[in-house]
Amino acid sequence: MEARVTAHARFTIADIDKRLYGSFLEHLGRAVYTGIYEPGHPTADENGMRRDVIELVRGLDTPICRYPGGNFVSAYDWEDGIGPKENRPTRLDLAWRTSESNQVGIHEFAAWAQAANTEMMLAVNLGSRGLDAARNFVEYVNHPGGSYWSDMRRKNGRSDPWNVKLWCLGNEMDGPWQVGHKNAAEYGHLANETAKALRAFDPGLELIVCGSSHSNMATYPQWEATVLEATYDQVDYISLHMYFENYQKNPHEYLALSKKLDRYIGTVSGVIDYVKAKLRSKRQVKISFDEWNVWYHERKNDDKRMKEWSWPHAPALLEDVYNFEDVLQVGCILNTFIRRSDVVRIACIAQLVNVIAPIMTAPGGPAWRQTTYYPFQFASLYGRGTALDLDVACPSYDADVASGVSYLDIAGVHDERAGTLTFFAVNRNASEPIAIDLSIEGFGAAKSVEHTVIKHHDLEARNTAKNPDAVKPRKADGAKITAGSVGLSMEPHSYSMIRVKL
Repeated sequence: MEARVTAHARFTIADIDKRLYGSFLEHLGRAVYTGIYEPGHPTADENGMRRDVIELVRGLDTPICRYPGGNFVSAYDWEDGIGPKENRPTRLDLAWRTSESNQVGIHEFAAWAQAANTEMMLAVNLGSRGLDAARNFVEYVNHPGGSYWSDMRRKNGRSDPWNVKLWCLGNEMDGPWQVGHKNAAEYGHLANETAKALRAFDPGLELIVCGSSHSNMATYPQWEATVLEATYDQVDYISLHMYFENYQKNPHEYLALSKKLDRYIGTVSGVIDYVKAKLRSKRQVKISFDEWNVWYHERKNDDKRMKEWSWPHAPALLEDVYNFEDVLQVGCILNTFIRRSDVVRIACIAQLVNVIAPIMTAPGGPAWRQTTYYPFQFASLYGRGTALDLDVACPSYDADVASGVSYLDIAGVHDERAGTLTFFAVNRNASEPIAIDLSIEGFGAAKSVEHTVIKHHDLEARNTAKNPDAVKPRKADGAKITAGSVGLSMEPHSYSMIRVKL
């Protein structure tokens, strides 16, 4: 099978916001407790945070981390997580039917974020609470001093404000499963009034309003239209979420799901344009895709287990062990975000540690990279710069979710400062390699090319504590530069990163 790809310097999409490679930590399962936080662990720092996990997170260079939820935030009292730890209450978390010790709160998370070289993206509770709790939380986090909540922060050991810019106005408020679920009109009114109050404190905040939890919601996309009409001139982003499943064990269909993702983004982008035109607004709202990942391996078992247990603390929950096939899926998802980076400015992989995550830990034991760590790492490290509008000619196939699914899924990024072109590519074909002729025009001469591959003969291959390197990248031979183009071959069902030095 052959494919022709043309990258031209004049054909670009957008400058990529580095926050496209954001992450997410929720008080859910072992994401926090025995994930990032485990006092007594051999690698624990003075704050009880696992240094081995911090190093793996730093390896991803993820610029933001969304916290503390997620469904958890919709019944969360942020005040429970401040002050002396021995005085913090244990609460019942209604979202995941567990107990929350509140040993990690905003101070502990902020210290971890600094150590992990990431910035905080915080969510406020618009489920069981509302405007007042939100404005107090923002004051506690961002005001220098001289007010009740800022002086309380100083009393609790943090003199300087954290100056967090990104704030989520609730989480998945369209979902009937959400504590404090509201219809679109109710939520739009509350979100707008909350946004106005936060902007009265600081007009420079970046505010994110809830969009649809997924594109199969009965209220989608009318939810977006109603909420945006109520909030458009007060918010900067609308959030979208999507998780990817393969219960049928059909890679042909599974690897086509990014087409559904692309359609989801395109539809909401159209709703944004419609509302902007209807309101005659000069603002341009963008998309924050602040929950995405593969999630199906343990989902049905976990749904059953949660109904049977009685409020355990930090149980193993949503701990999908990813396989090689999921590498290909994550690669397609990230490529879609790059190709849609004109409207998707922020995205957060959900989640970061243990809970449907690229990083796993054993309590008291090691931490290791899941298979999906690597495509996310490559995109985060090398997918910064200007997204390219590539011309791609390749055979395609029809799937249930879409027709004309190209066997070659590819995205390109020009980093002018580094003098590089980087291409991320997935071969969706199970049996045939793809011979790629990659034409590079308008960038100057290509000096060298480096081809990195992730490939395993078994789609079910997994990384584990005992075998952490079963699936990992390797350097490939055979990529050649000739007369302004790069030639290479991609193995069947494989992921590639091609880096061209200009």
